[in-house]
Amino acid sequence: MSPVLRLVLIVGAVIALAIVIRSVRKCRMTVADSVYWVVCAVLLVIFAAFPGIAFFFARLLGFLSPSNFVFCLIIMLMLIKLFTLSGQVSRLQNKLESMSQEVALNEKSRQDSSRQ
Repeated sequence: MSPVLRLVLIVGAVIALAIVIRSVRKCRMTVADSVYWVVCAVLLVIFAAFPGIAFFFARLLGFLSPSNFVFCLIIMLMLIKLFTLSGQVSRLQNKLESMSQEVALNEKSRQDSSRQ
């Protein structure tokens, strides 16, 4: 792994950590969600600091270079997060729809009882 790539990984991980910490402090992100991003950033720092680990897994999984492995890993982690967030959005959307229907029914019954 080239020194430039190692430097980019470390700088990118530090920037990601700073953004996550700032988002948690401003209450734009929960601590539970931030754990995922912190683990990803630490993983990138580990691969940059100890490139032998990336070489080992690249050879084990059949990648031509460790940089291909690292970028593939990043893409897979983002796709996993996207899938989990999509599931959360679907659940929240269903919950919102059910709650709005319940509120509409309650409002309708309140209007009917006030007319009598």
